[in-house]
Amino acid sequence: MKLRPMADNVLLKAQDAPEATVSGIILATTNKEKPAIFEVVSAGPGTKDVAMTVKAGDKVVVSKFAGNEIKLDGEEYKFVKQDDILAVVED
Repeated sequence: MKLRPMADNVLLKAQDAPEATVSGIILATTNKEKPAIFEVVSAGPGTKDVAMTVKAGDKVVVSKFAGNEIKLDGEEYKFVKQDDILAVVED
């Protein structure tokens, strides 16, 4: 099944959370926080008031409790408005 966001909605997929801290401490799976960095799967066309500035493949930082989570074909995704995206991660 394929999802196509409408208006200024963005479909995101979570990036894998690190298994250890920077200092090397291995994290238990129950103590992990939800990831804040996501990959843009697809973005809507925008609206007459909102031009889309993200595209598929971008890595973005999103507000912790933003959006709606859905599960599709065994994968977890999140729908957010473009306004909920705090930053684009650049290498």
